[in-house]
Formats: sequence, structure tokens, C-alpha cells
Amino acid sequence: MTTPTQNKTERATLRDLPRNVWAVSLTSFLMDISSEMVINILPLFLFNVLGVRMSLIGVIEGIAEATASLLKLFSGWFSDRLRARKWLAVSGYAISALVKPFFYFANSWITIAAVRFTDRVGKGIRTAPRDALVADSVTKKTRGLAFGFHRAADTAGATLGLLVALGVVWYVQSNVVHLGESTFRIIVLVSLIPAALAVLTLAIGAQDVPVTGQRAAPKFAFKSLGKPFMVFMVIVSVFEIGNSSDAFLVLRAQERGLSVTGILSMLVVFNLVYTLVSTPAGALSDRIGRKRLIIAGWLVYAVVYLGFGLAQTAVQVWVLYAFYGLYYGLAYGTSKAMIADLVPENVRGTAYGTYNAAIGIMDFPASVIAGVLWQGVGAWTGLGAAAPFIFGSAAALLAALLMATWMPAVENIQPPAG
Repeated sequence: MTTPTQNKTERATLRDLPRNVWAVSLTSFLMDISSEMVINILPLFLFNVLGVRMSLIGVIEGIAEATASLLKLFSGWFSDRLRARKWLAVSGYAISALVKPFFYFANSWITIAAVRFTDRVGKGIRTAPRDALVADSVTKKTRGLAFGFHRAADTAGATLGLLVALGVVWYVQSNVVHLGESTFRIIVLVSLIPAALAVLTLAIGAQDVPVTGQRAAPKFAFKSLGKPFMVFMVIVSVFEIGNSSDAFLVLRAQERGLSVTGILSMLVVFNLVYTLVSTPAGALSDRIGRKRLIIAGWLVYAVVYLGFGLAQTAVQVWVLYAFYGLYYGLAYGTSKAMIADLVPENVRGTAYGTYNAAIGIMDFPASVIAGVLWQGVGAWTGLGAAAPFIFGSAAALLAALLMATWMPAVENIQPPAG
């Protein structure tokens, strides 16, 4: 019979999370207020104002993620070498905050691509050290809860950012279908305040976790991460080849007839679902294992993406996007917790860098494939708006099957010696 004391031990609460997790989560909350105000309407600015084709938008979005991928890998490994995470993460947030004002002056797709690239460089520098800092700050029993809470805070910021953007759009252009240039520039200006606060929060609120005992500085070698981690990365790559930029979902919503305010309200509901699901899903993964939650998330993704492909009305797309938040809540934070289960402590930065780099690298072909499938290239006119989403659904189903049959249960895996 389980005693109340045992239940308390087994089920951690938010009060058990240390200062670093709260500081990192608040930083992500503030930066996502800033980022989501701009990034979600950026494809509308490119398409509606600058007249950029779908295939080029796919290239821009793909390059924006893929070009930062090597930095994600290097910065994670470098934080392992330094045995320090905080200031690499702070510098990455600072780069993104400093480049953001240039969106205001952009009047060509080349300028947008350059600013987007630099912003992603900042993300590439900060992401792996930040994730490793979270993992260093908690025990295995609270790892899922910590990453789930971090994702919830991140997404709550996205929700608030979208609400602010929605308010600006409603005030400036009401229910007009296409985004106006002046509306975009006003939103960029407002986004600068939370970006600056995010940098200050991490710089003041977080601290590196001291290294206990002697620990060898890791060499830059994938074999040190172990076979279970590399198997996991192969399966994740299969999923990611069909996981094109969410810019295509926004454009699909507009193609089905949603106005800019309708799109922003859709994104608010998506982020609300994501926020509400992330923390309990992370805590659940601490009790029943990560693999089940990730498979469930990918199956939700497969169904939702198939729905995006088959959707006939704007209302259908709006409802599907709400369920899309369930996929993120179940799988995203859980995947990051799983990485810490698979690798030794002294190479966590390298592992998170590898994971984030793989996602970024795969985002380029995934986004290019989506753009080409939708609108073609050269003389070929493509297969239509439904094609990229049906392709993504198939890739997610295959990845879920591989996870269920090929990936051993995480609880039975012992990380390789550090």
C-alpha cells in the first residue's frame, strides 16, 4: 500500500522546481511574447505585402532554421567544454533582441531573410545551453515536469504575444483579409519591449550549476552520445522531414478564407491548448515514460495534418489548429526530457545541440518540399494546397511506428559512461 509520503515523493509539484527553471521559463515567456507577435504574421507580410511566392517562402523559412543548426550543435558542445551554460544562452537571446528592430525597416524579401537568419543565429547559440541548464538544475524525477513547465511558459508568452498582435490588427485594420504594411511595422515596434526584458531576466535571474567532482571535457564526437540517442535522432529526423514550417499552416488558413484577425485568434487558441497540456504531460511522462507520450503526440499530428490537407472551410482549419496544440503539448517538452534520459550528464549540451541542429537541418528540406508540393517550381505548378499536409501526415505515422517498434523503452536504457 502506497503511503501519503510516497505519493508526495513520486509526484513533484511546481514548488519543487528550482530558481533556474523559473528564470529560464520567464525568459522564454517574455521572448515568445516578442517573437510570436512578429514571426506568425511574417509569412503574411511576405505574401500579402511583398508578393513573395510560396516556394521562396519555404526557402526563406528553411534557411532561417537550417543555417543556425550548426551553431546549435557547436554551442551545446561548447557549453559542455566550458562547463557553463548561462552566458552562452544570454548572448543568444541578446542577438535576437538586437536584430529585431530591423524588421521595421525591411522592404524586400532579401532584408527579411537576412534579419530572420540573424535572429535564428541567436536562437542557435542559446537553445542547447538553455536546455542543458534546465536539465542540470533538476533530478530525473522532476525532469519531465521541468521541461513541460518551461514549454508551458514559453507558449503562454506566445499566447499573450498573439493577443497583443490581434489587438493591434483589430485596431488598425479590423477584419481585412490581407495584412497591411503599417500594421506589421507597428507590431514590430511593440515587440521590442518584451525582447529586452527577456535578456535582462536571464542575465539577472539564472546561475550556472556548479560541476561536482572531476569531469572530462567531452570531445566533439557523436559516438559519446550512445546508440540509443542516435536511434532516437534517426526516428526524429523521419518525423521532421514532413514537419514543414508552421508558416504553411498560416497560409493554408488564409487560403481557406480566414482573415488576419481570424488567423491570430486561431493561433491564440492553439497556444492556449499547448500551454495547458505541456506541464501535466511532462509530469505524466515522469510516471509512465516518455515514449508513450511522444508516440501519442505524433499520432495526433498525423491526424491533424491529414485534416489540414482535406479541410474545405476556414472553420475546419481553425478547429484543427486548436488540436494541433495537443501534439506540441504531448511531444515537444517530453522529447527534450527524453534526451537527458539517454545521455550522460557531461555531454548534455552536445546532445541538445545535436537534437536542435537535426530539427533545424531537416526544416530546410521539409519547408522546401512543402513549398514545391503546394505551388510547384519552374513550369511545374505543384500538387495543390493539400499536398504538403498529406505528406507530413504520412511522415508522422511512419515515425510513430518506428518509435513503437525500434526505440527501446527509455526506462530500460542506461546512458553510456560519461
